[in-house]
Amino acid sequence: MKLAKAVKRCRVDKPKHFRFAGRDPAEHFGLATDMEDVKPLLADSINRLEDLQERLYANGRWAVLIVLQGIDAAGKDGVIKHVMSGLNPQGCMVHSFKAPSVAELAHDFLWRAANALPERGKIGIFNRSHYEEVLVVRVHPEMLNKEKLPPDSGKNIWKHRFEEICAFERHLVRNGTLVLKFHLRISKEEQRKRFLARLQQPHKRWKFSKNDLAERARWNDYMAAFETMIRQTSTDEAPWYVVPADHKHIAWLVVSEAIIEALEGLNLDFPRVTGKALDEIKDCERALRAHGPAAAGKKSRR
Repeated sequence: MKLAKAVKRCRVDKPKHFRFAGRDPAEHFGLATDMEDVKPLLADSINRLEDLQERLYANGRWAVLIVLQGIDAAGKDGVIKHVMSGLNPQGCMVHSFKAPSVAELAHDFLWRAANALPERGKIGIFNRSHYEEVLVVRVHPEMLNKEKLPPDSGKNIWKHRFEEICAFERHLVRNGTLVLKFHLRISKEEQRKRFLARLQQPHKRWKFSKNDLAERARWNDYMAAFETMIRQTSTDEAPWYVVPADHKHIAWLVVSEAIIEALEGLNLDFPRVTGKALDEIKDCERALRAHGPAAAGKKSRR
């Protein structure tokens, strides 16, 4: 299956009845399950992204926000490392959302996301995001106590937060930010294998904590929260892509292709220099040529 078709299958265009059932985390869309076999495809995607990023920066009209969500060990860091490896760091920033600070808790739940948004011409990557407020906080509603919300805010809070997130993203899109959201879907067994791999490699043990097992015990709660999140917030302006991620390299290819398709849809052209500005550039070019080695040699022979 071509990557474009894989991207289309992953995009959630009819969210109201979305279910994880029937979406196999080990799906590979007919692509090779051996990572070595798809390295040329990934290298090509990285080169295309590099060109599109340069055009995005030069064009200066659009910003790009990439949101990565997934259960622990879903591969969010790997997507950033492998898909974004060809990007110019000057035009790309990664923001990892951890437990909110005291300052962040003193503001509304979207405040810290708004503060981390990319400017026009740049790509911003959210490793986790404002969606934590309808995921981990929903699974652990006691966290709401730290947010010091008004007494009557508990009623319909999740409905209101979904509405506020959709309005926030709609505002971003209308003002020139391309919003792309990826849920990396792995199976519970694959998560177990990845946790064990971390524990067996001394240089990766720092990634694991006892709390990871406690959160794993709430797997069904998290899956229900993810399903509801996708149903409520996958919109025409900012769709969710549910990406099978048991095979890491399949996730890298699908995410990279989805980003490329979206960027190509912006018709990013390099700014054209015309009129007086072009005349000035030609004058500068003639001046620089006049000061070159050949011109200096002619003067010395006189």
